[in-house]
Amino acid sequence: MGIVNVTPDSFSDGGRLGSVEAAVAHGLQLVAEGADILDIGGESTRPGASPVTAEQEIARTVPVIAGLRARWDGPISIDTMKPEVARAAVAAGATIWNDVSGLAFAPDSVAVAAELDCEVVLMHGLRPGDFAHVDPTDGDVVAEVAADLATRADRAMAAGVARERLWLDPGIGFGKTPAQGLQLTAALERIAALGFPVLYGASRKRLIAAVDPAASDARDRLGGSLALALAAAARGAAVLRVHDVRETVQALRVQAALYSDDV
Repeated sequence: MGIVNVTPDSFSDGGRLGSVEAAVAHGLQLVAEGADILDIGGESTRPGASPVTAEQEIARTVPVIAGLRARWDGPISIDTMKPEVARAAVAAGATIWNDVSGLAFAPDSVAVAAELDCEVVLMHGLRPGDFAHVDPTDGDVVAEVAADLATRADRAMAAGVARERLWLDPGIGFGKTPAQGLQLTAALERIAALGFPVLYGASRKRLIAAVDPAASDARDRLGGSLALALAAAARGAAVLRVHDVRETVQALRVQAALYSDDV
């Protein structure tokens, strides 16, 4: 899953794609580099980011989705918490709703997900309406995240979202310390054991800088991003959400070749 941020303030690449044409071109470039899915986001969830209205988010994302759909027939994801944005995005051609609130942001989020009948990513870790990282607990973070995601999935299915439409995301970096992010990655198979496809996103995140202080700039975290992506893939992740598609695809191909019967 290649990331296409059309925000002015995302932690890694905010403001880089300043027009619809630039965002569409970037998305198509990611496809050429090997992306199977494109994730379009119009609101930053980095700590301290200012929330935007649904109207602003729709204005940023829908033209990009429509532009991509006109030139590419692959899966497009809308990265939003707001059901009205998801509805507009699906009408424009999106096929996946990637919700960092796990369908908890709005009272009608679950009902809208059932209505849209698209694939839905339920992420752990962001409280409804809160863009700050929450304080981590001192318990077993893997057990806590697994239990929370199972509850969110049950709630969605009870409202009419088909089980086969649901994906789970442990929410690396959302309400968790770097150490907890590493623990979740090392035990990702426990999340996969819930029986849903797992989306894993740690590309350029600050837990890499916690391991390597020289990587204080998000753009200096490629090596750490690849290490985490390979670890997650080996532990059951079905989808990797990344900025650096070409490099991640290459790393995955080499990893697969190392463990193939032909070696």
